[in-house]
Amino acid sequence: MQFYNLKHPEQRVSFSQAVRQGLGKDQGLFFPESLPMLDASELAELPRHQRYQKILSGFLKDTFSEPTLSEMIAKAFPFEAPLVPVGPHFALELFHGPTLAFKDFGARFMAQCLARLSDGKPITILTATSGDTGAAVAHAFHGLKGVRVVVLYPEGKISRPQEQLFCTLGGNIETLAVEGSFDDCQALVKAAFDDEELKNAIGLNSANSINISRLLAQILYFWDLALTEPNLVVSVPSGNFGDLTAGLMAKAMGAPIKRFIAATNSNDTVPRYLANGQWQPHATVATLSNAMDVSRPNNWPRVEHLLTSHGWSLTGEAVSEADTKASMQTLQILDYLGEPHCAVAFKALLNNLEDKERGAFLCTAHPAKFAESVSTILGIPVPLPKALQDAMEKPNLSKKLGNDWQQLRHYLLQA
Repeated sequence: MQFYNLKHPEQRVSFSQAVRQGLGKDQGLFFPESLPMLDASELAELPRHQRYQKILSGFLKDTFSEPTLSEMIAKAFPFEAPLVPVGPHFALELFHGPTLAFKDFGARFMAQCLARLSDGKPITILTATSGDTGAAVAHAFHGLKGVRVVVLYPEGKISRPQEQLFCTLGGNIETLAVEGSFDDCQALVKAAFDDEELKNAIGLNSANSINISRLLAQILYFWDLALTEPNLVVSVPSGNFGDLTAGLMAKAMGAPIKRFIAATNSNDTVPRYLANGQWQPHATVATLSNAMDVSRPNNWPRVEHLLTSHGWSLTGEAVSEADTKASMQTLQILDYLGEPHCAVAFKALLNNLEDKERGAFLCTAHPAKFAESVSTILGIPVPLPKALQDAMEKPNLSKKLGNDWQQLRHYLLQA
């Protein structure tokens, strides 16, 4: 299967090239030339890893042999994504991987892909994170020979547990605290990909959710959800909109999902766009759900392509800080410990369900990654899992970087 550039459809590349290149011409996003249709009843009979193989082989059979793909799946996904009842609805828990966030799915599978697709030349992974991507990418690629990882994050705008998970590894993992917002970090990454000389000099690649390998991995847990409880309304906490893209792709492939809700925090570019048709990003504001503090979501062209291609509509809902706190308290009453991101999704779900509909909301991070805010809002202590306890005790190895493209360019070339 080939993958084409949504901005320049004439640019078509193999999966191998799409993964290594990250972005197409003019920063266009790669998208599969077709979405393989699958039989839900047949998939439901398969064990989880065999089901994953069936889903992914439709995209990757020309790239990896069946035994190789099977090995990749076993190494990338030793953890599950359980669907947990919360009142009459369900929480899809995506935080059971090594860095306690949904990003583990995509980052670990991308690492497996690059390990097998590398042509032997040095690779520099440059990625921006609003919280969880950094840890997932850093852990997935830590110690991988021939791969240098540089992670940009907004200084002071992610939780300390999030920061400590990826800023304490060292080795081939380099972390830069940028004076600015996540959108500023993304802009610096985009500038790097526009610099052909730099790209060639350091073998530049991106592990953000724009990379097609991460997106394919995220499709898997939407199938898990749909086969466990068919025909649910699914509320997706949305920042860069990679998760929603994957969910729409799963639905297009035959996953029995009724419809989606795009839940955002106060950074509400998409809900406003869905309401009035005007794409008008505002300055990014800091919120409790910091991983969603994105005003210019990179994956939106993929979402819009899927909506247009299938004639689907999408519900958008922006959730205030006050409603986020209240939603966490409602979840607590329902005997579920939630953090701000899942609380945003839960509130949007409750606000948009119609009669007799049941829903699911995505829980993208472990509550302990936001222990301070969760404890303050709910008035209870939040114990840290061992992975976080260990990280909190290590020295932070980050360097500071101004919001300056030339400064970043110099840094990338000096190593």
